Amino acid sequence: MQTNSYIERLKEEIYKGDNAQQICNLIISAAVSVRSSDIHIEPLSNYVRIRYRVDGVLEEILEYQQFLHPQIVARYKILANLKIDESRMPQDGRISVTIDEKPLDLRVSTLPTVSGEKIVMRIVDKSKKIPDLDVLGIEGQNGEILKRAISLPNGIILTSGPTGSGKSTTLYSCLTRLNKPDVNIMTLEDPVENVIDGVNQSQMFPDIGYNFASGLRTALRQDPDIIMVGEIRDRETINIAIEASLTGHLVLSTIHTNSAAETITRILNMGIPAFLLPASMNAIIAQRLIRRLCPHCRKPVPAESLQPRMQESVKRAISRTNKKELASRVPAEILQNPKFYEPVGCEHCGNSGYSGRAGIYEIMEIGPEIKKLILDNASGVQINETAIDAGMISLEQDGIMKALNGLTSLDEVYAAAKEG
Repeated sequence: MQTNSYIERLKEEIYKGDNAQQICNLIISAAVSVRSSDIHIEPLSNYVRIRYRVDGVLEEILEYQQFLHPQIVARYKILANLKIDESRMPQDGRISVTIDEKPLDLRVSTLPTVSGEKIVMRIVDKSKKIPDLDVLGIEGQNGEILKRAISLPNGIILTSGPTGSGKSTTLYSCLTRLNKPDVNIMTLEDPVENVIDGVNQSQMFPDIGYNFASGLRTALRQDPDIIMVGEIRDRETINIAIEASLTGHLVLSTIHTNSAAETITRILNMGIPAFLLPASMNAIIAQRLIRRLCPHCRKPVPAESLQPRMQESVKRAISRTNKKELASRVPAEILQNPKFYEPVGCEHCGNSGYSGRAGIYEIMEIGPEIKKLILDNASGVQINETAIDAGMISLEQDGIMKALNGLTSLDEVYAAAKEG
């Protein structure tokens, strides 16, 4: 990672070791300056290390001696309104700060370890606007399907993927499009990540019985048009969501599965009768985050120079891609002489070769063919193959099209598509 003035000042203060307050401030400022999303402060056997997550990758910044750690932990606990004298139990809190005139929320989590308390802070920039679907990378056919699905008066839209794949951001983007004076939108979240004016957002408190299922029941008594549920975790929640969709509500939520087709299998495995899904589901999204190549230093690579296995995978994916979609998203001259790009590294990207992130998506519209397969209890593999044959763009195909346009590398695409 490229060093900067904040990191240099942080090193100086740690070397002095006499001002925990200044060290804590600089840890946050340095993280913001390198576009970090998370700060990890981890006590190990002989020292404590600080790592920042930048564009989805954890990078070690520096180390400090153990004797400083109790002061730093205590300072963050004070800022987050946590119990200073409790070190045996995990604690969660929130810090609000302003760095370089940017209002930030830091979600603080402490965890007791054998070497001391670990602190992780998730950084949320409150000044950032929620990006539109096009900016997220939901383009072409995917964009058309999703916009059509959220325009319906009722039904369920689910987005799936591993933790940190941007599912909540996708739902927030949908809600921003739907947020109008004549619509009552409610959200049930744990935690509330972004505050949207005009939307009724409710924080869950599972410890006192206010969870997604009970919150959803309450939401239905609040005359909602649209409900966003943070996550489908159990049969009770999906059951109420289906009931809500069948009684005239649009429901958006997330679920942890690897693909759009697997989401159907997962819901059926929760014990939901198959006949309910075709009537309630509008669309299912599977998504991953990929790192964007630095436009200043990316290096073109001819397709024929790729490893044979990679060439074969790319050819197979392109041959099955919806031809109309492929032609609309990738210029003809690139398709005739395909090339991809690889990271190099320069001063603009901190020598990583990447700068920023984007999403790759597959969006399955629950049309007549898919509905019939659900009623016939078809496997997830069969549903996925049928959907791709019918024109659905898979995660792999969406990623390859973005790689052909120079947005990312094939290594990023295939690493992300295998996550789950």
